[in-house]
Amino acid sequence: MQRLFSSFPDGLPGIGLLLLRTVVGVTAAVQGAVHLATTGDPTVGTRFIDLLAIASGASLLIGFLTPGTGAIVGLSITLFWFPTPSTGLFLNGIAALLIVTDAVAIACLGPGAFSVDARLFGRREILIPRELHRAKS
Repeated sequence: MQRLFSSFPDGLPGIGLLLLRTVVGVTAAVQGAVHLATTGDPTVGTRFIDLLAIASGASLLIGFLTPGTGAIVGLSITLFWFPTPSTGLFLNGIAALLIVTDAVAIACLGPGAFSVDARLFGRREILIPRELHRAKS
């Protein structure tokens, strides 16, 4: 994960990424739940897309494996529109396009400092004990 991003920004940029992740994650999870609840007789494919949207939205919300889940959110929201627009939050294509664009932006920008990814894969400070340093001299 560290190889994908040079830093995990904190401060205002980190809060901005947190806000963006929250909006897109909650929107994707709610869209999946609403679609799952309103579909009368869901097929295996639509049920899979609904569960994929819920799981990837929740993962994006907490910032876990952000580049992959951002791309999956974009894909799952896009799949709600093919072959025909489905019921749920996105009554028009513009709203779906905005969420997909935001999900792709999150996948490109990274999770930020306020995420599980930053805790798991962020920069670490390595302290070398003095005794070990003197022994090598």
